[in-house]
Parts: sequence; structure tokens; C-alpha cells
Amino acid sequence: MEFLCYHRDRLGSASLRQELVEEHWSYMDRYAEQMIARGPTLADDGSPTGSVHILSLPDPAAARAFAFDEPNYQAGVYRDVMLRRWRNMLGRTMWDFPGGRTGGNRYLVLGLGPERSAGLVLPQRQDELIAYGPLLSDDGATWLGTAALVRATGPDDARAVLAVDRYAEVEAHHWVFGGRPSPDAAASV
Repeated sequence: MEFLCYHRDRLGSASLRQELVEEHWSYMDRYAEQMIARGPTLADDGSPTGSVHILSLPDPAAARAFAFDEPNYQAGVYRDVMLRRWRNMLGRTMWDFPGGRTGGNRYLVLGLGPERSAGLVLPQRQDELIAYGPLLSDDGATWLGTAALVRATGPDDARAVLAVDRYAEVEAHHWVFGGRPSPDAAASV
């Protein structure tokens, strides 16, 4: 089963996040083989606003353990967590994205479903999609929205990857490829 976990930072938690960076990395290293995509969401000034992880886990209980045992969550870095079943409609990881790890702006786009059932439509233009799939209930039976990681010129272009009229709300968050930084790189999510 695949899951999307989006931890959103609590205001004023940046220094605590920095204190816990090695604990965070050690925890994430345990899940490296299961990762489909990962990385921080960022404010306009480049400071972290959250942390996205899309991964394959055996069941919803394992996904909840992943989300809520995470050191930053345990210490109070995050204000809330979105944890949903997800289905990898592209059949690849972010590391397989033909556009590479750098170049262009990247976004996490969340289309949150309306009360009525709408279903998922794969965009016709898929060359800028890094990851794409439905947000589902724990049992996988109910469509709740869509999550995409996309390369786009700006947030409006990123939102356009979803048919906006199908959603109650569409969010676009600046996002960058994540993973343990090389020893000479600055720490990131």
C-alpha cells in the first residue's frame, strides 16, 4: 500500500527542527527503500514549512506509526499531519523523473475533494509530473482528493495540473527534492 504523509510545520519551530535534523535523518534512513518521493515544502524565503513523504508500507497502522513516531512530530515541530492512502499512477519514484532533481520550480499540489464523489483524471500532459495519484480513505475505497508533485513555472501553473472545478480546494506549496544531503550540502528535509 502507498501513503502520502504531509507534516506541516508549527510556526516558530525552525530552531527545534534544526536541533533534530540528525534524529530526523536517522529515522528516515530506516524507510529509504520504501520511499517513492520526499522533500520539504518551503516558504518564499526558503525556510521549511513542512515535510512530504510518499512511501509504500504494509498497512494503515504502519503508516500511522511512520507519521507519528517521527522525531520532529514527537518533539512538536509539526502543527498537523495529513496522512492518506495514495496510489502511484505514474508507477515510478521521484528519482526516476526524467526532468532530474534540479532545474525549474517544483510544487506539491493538493486537490481536496468535494463532498460528492468525483474520481481521478490523469492529466493529458504528464512530462512535468514527478508523482501523481489519488488521496484515498484508509480502506482505499473512497476518493478524497489528489496529490501531485510537479515541475511548473509558478504556483498557478502548478495548480493547473488538476481540473480545478473537480475540487473543493486546490493548494500549491513550493517543494524541493529531499533526501539525506551529501556531507558538503546544507541540511534539508
